[in-house]
Amino acid sequence: MQRLWERKGFKVDAPGKRPTPSVGVPAVSFLAFLWNTVVKPVLDGLGIQHAQKPTADMPRIWWCPSGPLIGLPIHAAGLYMDDGQGPVISDYVVSSYFPSASALAYATRPEDPSQKFSLLTVANPTGAGLPGTEWELEKIKTRTTTQELTRGEATIEKVKKGMENTSWAHFACHGMTHSDKPWESALILANHTRLTLREISDMSLPHVEFAYLSACQTAKGVAEAPDESADLSMGMLACGYRSVIGTLWKISDEYAPFVADRVYEKMLEGGQPDYRRAACALHDAVQALRKEHKVGFATWLPFIHVGV
Repeated sequence: MQRLWERKGFKVDAPGKRPTPSVGVPAVSFLAFLWNTVVKPVLDGLGIQHAQKPTADMPRIWWCPSGPLIGLPIHAAGLYMDDGQGPVISDYVVSSYFPSASALAYATRPEDPSQKFSLLTVANPTGAGLPGTEWELEKIKTRTTTQELTRGEATIEKVKKGMENTSWAHFACHGMTHSDKPWESALILANHTRLTLREISDMSLPHVEFAYLSACQTAKGVAEAPDESADLSMGMLACGYRSVIGTLWKISDEYAPFVADRVYEKMLEGGQPDYRRAACALHDAVQALRKEHKVGFATWLPFIHVGV
């Protein structure tokens, strides 16, 4: 298996560790490998054809990877030709992920009709190193009212309370994945304290709807948990969120605000917040990032949607 990763453009640090992506031709080769061996057979089996249509009218696929497929960019598979004419998955379907059928059932539980929209925003809790996060929140605030926790205000206690009192949550901060102890993976809050995957999963928030984790490695998964995807995005599903945007790897502090702004533009369209638009909103935001800024794989590929 290690030789397979290396042949397809990935670097394996040690046996059993999660491979990390390279950029350029090897990455293109691996995305072609995923297209030919995983995605294209599924699309053919479902009879899904390429069609030029609005994102909202495209078919949805929920990928439930296990074993060596955990953490791989199935949502980006395709034949990326220099002339831009090769088939790629984003021309066929809108992709989401789920860890299990039971998680899907929980996320589609009956809704509370009395639930009102409210948004918690958490930005740059450590106060340095991520200047784009506060700009990201400024963009969101132009679209809706938020309950804001920035820098030193974003303590574990205040963030937990904010999550309990709002239906949506947006985190623009550092994140870290603990490969040896997945439950210690965390969002980094004020004073470099850690809101861990274990703490998030132990919370019970049946009223919440949507979480956006604009931080590095929040949906990475770990090879040491081969039959499940143990990461912060899945932890958000476990505690009650129905729809989550996360990241496979590092994200750009420069372009993350662009993606977030486009996502909320779509999700808040017409003054009617709807968490069920998240997957299509992210799909459109990533395509806009690619076309308008001409960025490479490392910039757009990490963003994924988890949930309904």
